Amino acid sequence: MTERQKIIFSAIPKADVFADVGCDHGYIAKSMIVNNKCNKVIVSDVSAKCLSKAENLLKEEIALGKCLAFVTDGLKGLPIADTVLIAGMGGQEIISILSSAPYKPKNLVLQPMKNTPLCRKFVVNNGYKIVKDYVFFSSGVFYDLLILEQGSDSLTDQEIEFGRTNLIDKPNDFKKKLKWEIDKIEGYIGSGKLSIKDQEIMKSKLEKLNSYV
Repeated sequence: MTERQKIIFSAIPKADVFADVGCDHGYIAKSMIVNNKCNKVIVSDVSAKCLSKAENLLKEEIALGKCLAFVTDGLKGLPIADTVLIAGMGGQEIISILSSAPYKPKNLVLQPMKNTPLCRKFVVNNGYKIVKDYVFFSSGVFYDLLILEQGSDSLTDQEIEFGRTNLIDKPNDFKKKLKWEIDKIEGYIGSGKLSIKDQEIMKSKLEKLNSYV
């Protein structure tokens, strides 16, 4: 597994049935079984060609009935899993998958590649509460990771934008991301290429980010 996949794997709670939607090579699903973090895995992908990679990796588990593989869009047509991972997709795509899902998993682990605030708003408005919501840094990229379980919750505007765990615990990777964003904005302001209006917008954003450092 890559470092990113290892971080995601370590955050997934123990499950009876675990489903990896858009499973890629199936490394996380394989690790869930090998490390006894679940009793059965489900792997799915919209592409049969992509799914074949996971099927090859998990061929022993498939033969033993410990793994089921499906070519499908999201959770459509899948057996019920108590814990579902959706990683490496855009936030809008994740929302689309969850909106059309035939059931609501007990636990969700989401790693959106963009539009994370939209994901936060959607899941909290649709019967989930935040267990953890934080940023991590791997191979030169910042990623958001949301661990959710069924329940009621509400988020402030700041939590929607930055993630609750980041604001409470101020992990090092969150501070590193803030510093990166601050440096980028300061570069824009110092370039002399922004209009007066855009400069004011950037300065306001800069002030907000500095308040969380």
